[in-house]
Amino acid sequence: MTVLTHPPVMPSAGIGWRHPHYAQVLEALVRVGFLEVHSENFFAQGGAALATLLRARSHYGISLHGVGLGLGSAAGIDAWHLDQLARLVHTVEPVRVSDHACFARGTVGQSDVHAADLLPIPFNQAALDVLCANVQRVQDRLQRSMLVENLSAYLELPGSDRSETDFLNTLTQRTGCQLLVDVNNIYVNALNAQSAFNGVRDVEQAVQDCAVWLDTIRPDSVGELHLAGHCVMDDIVIDDHGSVVCDAVWRIYAHAVQRFGAVPALIEWDTDIPPLQTLLDEATRADAMAHAALSERAAA
Repeated sequence: MTVLTHPPVMPSAGIGWRHPHYAQVLEALVRVGFLEVHSENFFAQGGAALATLLRARSHYGISLHGVGLGLGSAAGIDAWHLDQLARLVHTVEPVRVSDHACFARGTVGQSDVHAADLLPIPFNQAALDVLCANVQRVQDRLQRSMLVENLSAYLELPGSDRSETDFLNTLTQRTGCQLLVDVNNIYVNALNAQSAFNGVRDVEQAVQDCAVWLDTIRPDSVGELHLAGHCVMDDIVIDDHGSVVCDAVWRIYAHAVQRFGAVPALIEWDTDIPPLQTLLDEATRADAMAHAALSERAAA
């Protein structure tokens, strides 16, 4: 395991820091670009979790990645949730704050409910207005720009009248937010858009479709990239963050670096969490591929 003795050469990939690796990371001070945590896991005031995060903050940049704001919810942002996030941001002073282009909150009868999931939104003007208003409310409260992640979705919602990339480009132009481009999500969506024959999909076509997706995103709007594994089933591909990054996603990542430049990248792993060294090896590969892609970009 590599011990952190000096800051790594940029760009340097980070890892999703989950509970099984809390102690090991802090004891070894492994060499990694940054740590990303789920914001909601640290909302409690005081306690061991927050103390652990602040200890890590003295050694690493911390990225706060939320899963509960429901930025695309017509019901708006939950005031309590935003209060807790604002307090956490003030305490931790993270390098980035992000959440998803999804909806999660709604009203049933007289009660506000939360789906506890990242549900897709249609790509149309009404949904864009909601998303922009909610993103702006969060940014105004935090007094900083946030990053919004593209979603993995398993169905095409009716009512869309524009492409996802046009939708996201307009979001960044209207609000000043940045994008967290999840490369694995793009690939999962490209595969799911195909009609599989006996569980077989056209990987090369999916990679090409992802390259087109990336090429239509405003290059100066991307502030972070995510890399993860997924599960391929006969009828559907699931974004489960439970395996190493596949070769196709690495190829798409290289294209993203050539397009967007030296953007921080993260290795996400949330299910069947492996030994820490596996995450570090994936981060090292991300750094090596980014270096090669940037060299190729400079020579072009």
